[in-house]
Amino acid sequence: MIPEPRATDLDLVDVENALLRAAVGDYAAEAAVLLLVNAGHWPAQLQQAGLVSLLGDVDGGGLWAQVAWPDVDAALRAGVIGGSGSQLRLLRAAASLADGQPVDLGDLAAGLDRDHLALVLAAVAHAGGSHGEDRPPLAAWPAR
Repeated sequence: MIPEPRATDLDLVDVENALLRAAVGDYAAEAAVLLLVNAGHWPAQLQQAGLVSLLGDVDGGGLWAQVAWPDVDAALRAGVIGGSGSQLRLLRAAASLADGQPVDLGDLAAGLDRDHLALVLAAVAHAGGSHGEDRPPLAAWPAR
């Protein structure tokens, strides 16, 4: 019997692709995943902490995955995952977009460094559907 793959066993790029694949079609979920992937800090930490679960090959296009958003705060409090103040705010913004977790916009905006602020602006614009074939996004994702 072949065991089911776990997110911790996969290459980080495969985990990121699985997260994106599962989010496609839900602008807020897409924005949250793109925010984490473009920032670069969180996907590996979430993966290693067991906060990413695989959903299998839902549509025949490859593995799908999701972040266990309700468990992220407990992992932060326990010191299982961590980051700078700006990185923590970015994670909270992603959790708010993906899972509706409340975020203090004043604290968020004031505590982000310039690069993270650009990513959060792009994520909010993406979640709002500002992108499309007929118009550029209100705030574009920075080049990686």
